[in-house]
Amino acid sequence: MKEGWEIIDLGSVCHVQRGLTYSGKDTVDISDQVVLRATNIDLGTGKLIFDELKYLREDLEIKPVYALKKDSLLICFSSGSKSHLGKIALVDDDYPNFFFGGFIGQINPSEKIDSKYLFYCLSSETYKDYISNLTDGVNINNLKATDLKSFQIPLPPLPEQQRIVSILDEAFAAIAKAKANAEQNLKNAKELFESYLQGVFENGNWETKTIQEITKVVNGYAFASKDFKPTNTVKSVKITNVGVKEFVEEADNYLPEKFKETLKDFQVKEGNIVIALTRTIISAGLKVAVVPASYDGALVNQRVAALVPNEKLVNQNFLYFYLTTSGVAKYVLEHVNTLMQPNLSINDLKNMPVPCPPLKDQQTIVRQLDALRAETQKLEAVYQKKIADLEELKKSILQKAFKGELTESKIKEPCV
Repeated sequence: MKEGWEIIDLGSVCHVQRGLTYSGKDTVDISDQVVLRATNIDLGTGKLIFDELKYLREDLEIKPVYALKKDSLLICFSSGSKSHLGKIALVDDDYPNFFFGGFIGQINPSEKIDSKYLFYCLSSETYKDYISNLTDGVNINNLKATDLKSFQIPLPPLPEQQRIVSILDEAFAAIAKAKANAEQNLKNAKELFESYLQGVFENGNWETKTIQEITKVVNGYAFASKDFKPTNTVKSVKITNVGVKEFVEEADNYLPEKFKETLKDFQVKEGNIVIALTRTIISAGLKVAVVPASYDGALVNQRVAALVPNEKLVNQNFLYFYLTTSGVAKYVLEHVNTLMQPNLSINDLKNMPVPCPPLKDQQTIVRQLDALRAETQKLEAVYQKKIADLEELKKSILQKAFKGELTESKIKEPCV
């Protein structure tokens, strides 16, 4: 430990206050009294977010201890998600008539510790590891105030704390800028392929056929819930396997061996296309995927349709590329039943129009799209690694900071 530093319990330099408990009858649609909840603490940035505010009736008397205090920290004490337990946000301004609710608490630093220094302490991997080992409860994870106050932090003299905060602020601002640029470049790489893909199908003057004219459409079989057991041997393609341009493998979708022979018409092969008929389209896009080799011979479950192309009329990969375009998403949105969930009928799927150039041209288009996709995926991998490296750099800098090893000369601005 660096000379002049000491290791202390958080509780010795902070006061921890649990949040306000209120009932449903205390809430109103709008008022001047706002109560923040765990959802108002952003897990990624450690900042307050003011979405989905909760309002309390104005005649409800609230003790001052539940009011937000500038330079305090809000902390999540209870959450249904372990990853959100113990998340923090720095209260960086005055918020009159803002209070904090029962599932969160407020940490009020004493004059011995700089609030921003404490915020950085509680952003470290050491703190996150400490919190993850304190989970209890089955449905809700709870953090006890006594355990929080027992967390040990390195405490240098106040001027040193402020020097560390200044260095971290500057370093993290540079990292944030570099990360934002990398994320924009990642987005641009993805949009490059999507734009080219869309242009291919928008600019082609080709004959149009329906899905049922160029493929065999396999409408899933209605298996009973009791048919699925982990000890069975035959895989099934369920609706949960079909993601947005992604096939999701699962361990609970096995059927009895007898179905392999009696339900051959419901089998799929590697490379076949599957599409969800329930919740067909979500905010992330259309739920369509390609069957992987590990699911070759699997049986299609209800609310999933499989497309087996007529190889004389349509290239399988050409059809998949087309199904991922915004034009198909538009068709689905125009035909889904949105009363409950966006469900696409099997008939609307069968009647979906598909542009069909000559097979040789389809193969050429697929080669071009495959080549561009490979290049954009390389770019995406570069930017994803850049983002991951920047996150690791933040962890490394924090680790150095609380070991007393942080100097300006050791902090280099990351490449932007």
